[in-house]
Amino acid sequence: MRGEGLAVWLLALGQTLTYAALYYSFAALLPDLETATGWSKAQLAAGPTFAFLITAVLTPFTGRLVDHGRGGEMLVGLPLIGAAGLVALAFAPGPGGWFWLWGLIGLAQAGSLYETCFAFLTRRLGEGARAAITRVTLVAGLASTLAFPLGDLFGRVFGGRGALIAFALIVVAGAVPANLWGVRILRRMERAGGARPAPEPGALQAALRHPAFWLVAAIFGAIWLNHAILITYALTLFADRGAAPGLAVLAASCIGPSQVAGRLLLMLNETRVGNRAATLLSLGAIGVASGLLWLAGFAPLLIFGFALTQGAGAGLLSILRPVLLAQTLGRRGFGAISGAVAVAPILATAAGPSVGAALLETGGPGAVYACCLGLAALGLGLGWVLVRRPLG
Repeated sequence: MRGEGLAVWLLALGQTLTYAALYYSFAALLPDLETATGWSKAQLAAGPTFAFLITAVLTPFTGRLVDHGRGGEMLVGLPLIGAAGLVALAFAPGPGGWFWLWGLIGLAQAGSLYETCFAFLTRRLGEGARAAITRVTLVAGLASTLAFPLGDLFGRVFGGRGALIAFALIVVAGAVPANLWGVRILRRMERAGGARPAPEPGALQAALRHPAFWLVAAIFGAIWLNHAILITYALTLFADRGAAPGLAVLAASCIGPSQVAGRLLLMLNETRVGNRAATLLSLGAIGVASGLLWLAGFAPLLIFGFALTQGAGAGLLSILRPVLLAQTLGRRGFGAISGAVAVAPILATAAGPSVGAALLETGGPGAVYACCLGLAALGLGLGWVLVRRPLG
């Protein structure tokens, strides 16, 4: 068990650094990138949108690769491609090059983030995967807390373009070695103690006929669009609410610890709070967060209330999605099923930067607050429908 525990913590570290560099660095560096390039928010946001579209297309394929035993190779190799993409972005000559180079980041994200990690653990640890996933998310929930202060530091020291290279070095020097070590430990244990489950044909087709599959996809699509918009433009929105730059960075950095706190509360109360109640509580927290951000125009310190509730809600949901899928649809073909259901939230994440930019340019921050509150309400309504169905 000690070897398994070490492997899980190493993968948790790898996820933390990979998320900080490939997922959160754009939001953390957005003001510095605008200054360094002179491009508009919409031009800059087009790159991450393209990356997540690539991720959405490739994630079902990478899920099948996990089922065929290639999850470890992706967790080690694809972050290197992502790091190369960050370095290339630092030298992008114009918005066109910037856009296409984000495709490398999309390729890396398709096989190096939570979906691949969770499917890799689920197939190897079986019933023990829930505890392992929780441990991974407890650590990786700090990725935004790491990314925003580092982005502020790197941006001031190296400028927006140089900061991208600094984030790439974090991946190469930290995430890749941690993933490699963790994967090797689990595979040594696998060879010593048991066989990896074989791929299960037909599992995905059966899942696609299950209404719960589509409900989970729709819920997470709505909530992740809300989350992507708010996280990408957190610093801009906090400034609109009257927060000073330092206060805005501090509030944005609280989202990660709030994710961890929410997960800890769930773990400590898992015998008293079932998956259904936890789902509704987390979806409700997202709605409360959007409301608090809107009200922060009257009291700017409410941005911290937003950070706490948004982080806690999103943190719980990131644990609940694989748990709900496994409980509702079983573990047969889990990699392929998880990859397929992830298309909706990945597409939503892809759309987030561009949708947010369009809302800011056409309706201002008020349009962002209204849209995100509506998305939260939609997610809560669909969640109510889901929990009224039998989960297994």
